[in-house]
Formats: sequence, structure tokens, C-alpha cells
Amino acid sequence: MSVSEGRKAYDGEGGRGSGGAGGRGPRGRGGERGPGRRRREQDGGRAVDAARLPEELRALGRSLDAAEGAEGSLGSETMVERVLGQILAEQLPVPVAEPRGARERLRAVRRWTRLRWRSLTATLCGLLTVLTLTPPVRAAVYDWFDFGGVEVRYDPSAVPSPGAEVPGCGRSVSWAQAVRRAGFEPLVPDALGTPDAVSVTEGPSGRALVGLCWRERGGTVRLDEFAAGLDLAFTKTVREQPEWISLSGAEAGGANDIALWFPRPHLLRFWLVDADGERYRHEERTAGPTLLWTREAGVAEVTLRLEGVESKARALEIARSLPELVAESGTDSIADSITDSLTGSSGAPSE
Repeated sequence: MSVSEGRKAYDGEGGRGSGGAGGRGPRGRGGERGPGRRRREQDGGRAVDAARLPEELRALGRSLDAAEGAEGSLGSETMVERVLGQILAEQLPVPVAEPRGARERLRAVRRWTRLRWRSLTATLCGLLTVLTLTPPVRAAVYDWFDFGGVEVRYDPSAVPSPGAEVPGCGRSVSWAQAVRRAGFEPLVPDALGTPDAVSVTEGPSGRALVGLCWRERGGTVRLDEFAAGLDLAFTKTVREQPEWISLSGAEAGGANDIALWFPRPHLLRFWLVDADGERYRHEERTAGPTLLWTREAGVAEVTLRLEGVESKARALEIARSLPELVAESGTDSIADSITDSLTGSSGAPSE
């Protein structure tokens, strides 16, 4: 039996009534309705019906799509066309992905954290180590140099330029000029003797940095001195922390008994700070091993910085050879001897 048998006619099929061509009446399809026709369908008619099956199915779908008793173009619309038309008519909104809420973002962060917890833990441990170890050392330096003259900071990435040498004092001035411009009597270690050159670097608000230089074994040994009230900040970046040394050899000593030894070359930056707290960079240069310590000079306290000495033992020998406080007459004799050495036989100071 054909799929089209027993259904109502639809528009466009042409005269498929009882009298039309190919009609479905008692005599349609040749007018034979008996067992003979059924046998022919079983034998050869099946190929014809199979070829017409797609067309029959499409016709059946159109007849089912049409409403009961509908006429015209509505009967020719497919189910898909009707659905699309209804969507367009109702203007249904197209689904759009909404932004994730705070809870969803929090879950995403938690997932990301779980996947990377090892690297995050290592980073956090390193940060805690830096915060734990560095501030106490820096605070100790602040406590030692409580006048604010020296500030020490550490930077593991700091590498001085190769072949750097300790700078000399440059243009030398007389001892009297150095004392007058610095505002204090510079200290001269007995282990080094009379300096070959003396320089004074002017700072803000009349403050000054005194530099004493000696030529030793083809190199320069430099001793920088500045008063306790100097608002000059040394910012050091070194590859390792300094070694704390007692100048007297005692286990516990005062501030003037402590020295800091920096065994490796480091980067040195001078910063000047004015009365308003504004900081200005004064100089930047490379430096070698350095010894830092303080010493009282009369009513003032002086910070000393020694560089150009490779041996720690030699540096400590120089620091310990500073003369004790002497009477005014003794100070005058020391100044006279240094002045004679700097001026030379001509008696005129080198400018």
C-alpha cells in the first residue's frame, strides 16, 4: 500500500480525484484493485514506490503542517518554516552569555590557586625571608648610626663595573681650609700617617664631607669623614650582608666600638637630604671593600668610611690606630705637621 493512499488531496497535486489522471478511485492506477495488483506491487511495483517515497513523505509533511481546513499558501509551509516565522514574529531574544558573578570569579581564583600552590608557596617563603632578615639588619644600622648619617641597603643584583678603582681626592686643599669648610678637625689614623691629599665636598646647609687620600702599593686608600649632624644618606647595595666587628675585641661594646666590614665590591650612592627632607643624589661610583665605624671627635661624633684596603686585618689596624683625644696644644702640633706636609717646601698650599 502506498503512503499516499487514504489521505486527502492537497494543492498542487493536479487532478488526483476519481476522474483525474492517476486518480485514486476504484479504477485509479489502471482500475485494477485485486490480488493481481498486489502481486505486481510485490514483484515490480516496489521499485516504483521506493522512488516516489521521498516525494510522498514531503507531501505528507506539508499536509500535516497545514491547519485543519486551511487553504492557500499556509498549506505549503513546512514545520521548519512555521517555527522560524513564529520566532521572527515574536522577536524572541537570542541567548547571550551573562558575565560571571563574584562567586563564580572566586571559584575560578580558587581553582587557579590550587593548580599553582607550589610556586605560590615558594614565592611567599622567599618574600617572608627577605622581610624577616633584611629589616632587622637595616634597623640595627639605623640604631648604630642613630644620627641618620648612614643608611645601608642590600641588593643581590648589584654588580660593580669591572676594573673599578677607588677614586682619589681630586684637587687637594690645605689642612686649614679643610677644617674651616668641614667645621670639625678630621681624624688621621697613625697607621697611614700624613695624607697625600685632602678634599672637602660641599653639602646642603653648609655640611661637608672630608676625604683623606693616601697612595699605597700602587692604589688609593681613601678615608671619608662626616659629622654626626650631617643629613647625608649613604645608600649601599651589596651582594651580601656586612660583618659586625668589635674594634676593642670585647663581646659587647658601645656604638663607637662597632665596625661594619663589607668584604666584596659594592655599589655606592651618595644622597643629600635638605632640611625639608628632600633627597638629592650627590654622586654614584663603584667602591671596593669598605669598613664603616664611628668615633667621637671633641664635642662631635664622626662617621668614618675606609676603602681601598683589601685586607680586613689591615683595615681594622687602621681603624684602631686613630689617636685618642688630645689637648688643644697637641691638636695644633698635629695640624702643623699635616700642613707642612701638604704645602711642601715652598710654604704655599696646593689648591
